[in-house]
Amino acid sequence: MKKILIALFLGVTMVSTAQKKVLLRLNYEKGQKYTMDMKMAQVIGVGVMTNNMHIQMKYDITGVSDDTYESSAKITKMVMDMKQGGVNVSYDSSKKDEELDETGKMMKSRMQPMLSATIMTKGDNLGNILETKVEPSNIQEAKDFTKQSSSVIYPKEAVAVGDTWTKTKNDGAMSFSFTYKVKSISSKNVLIDILGKITGAADGDITGSMDIDRDSGMPLESKINMTMKIQGQDAITNITVTLTKE
Repeated sequence: MKKILIALFLGVTMVSTAQKKVLLRLNYEKGQKYTMDMKMAQVIGVGVMTNNMHIQMKYDITGVSDDTYESSAKITKMVMDMKQGGVNVSYDSSKKDEELDETGKMMKSRMQPMLSATIMTKGDNLGNILETKVEPSNIQEAKDFTKQSSSVIYPKEAVAVGDTWTKTKNDGAMSFSFTYKVKSISSKNVLIDILGKITGAADGDITGSMDIDRDSGMPLESKINMTMKIQGQDAITNITVTLTKE
């Protein structure tokens, strides 16, 4: 009898585990504030070009209605360190003019409009961006950055461990195809493995991972690694994005 009860218990446990599903949604609340921290490291060819970038953004959730939300965001910090053809360009938005060299001052004149822009976004709880506005409206680079930094789009259906869904993103020159696979589900987190392909102006592979807060649906940490060929040159890009609630 004891063996039978143990067998029944194990069977119920296995069924419960197999059936555990989670509905991934962005559960924002009006008034919430977030900080996004993005770090990118890029190497093209053998000594042809390196580019390291660190960007911080502040997000305010300004409205929530049914399955949509509205947010306001500003870039609060930008650090760049680029080397190409024997030329080094370094820029840190937190430094004063007297702390920057000539190339740094040149980059400041180019980047300052982005740092002064306010990016207003309307999206749904799946992660689709429905509308983007920038003030002042003539800062196109801020719009482009928002599109490039958009995160995962969740499936409509609840997912269990082993389930997958796909997303394709096109920036005009390249197409990025992502496959997301649920690695594990706990009471607090959903861990995702990422695989993908790059086609178009460059061809290559994508690997990565994502740690999602189960209650809020927020991607707490995303890691994307891309290896590709660009005009015959090997290129490696590693991007890590963390999101912290204030």
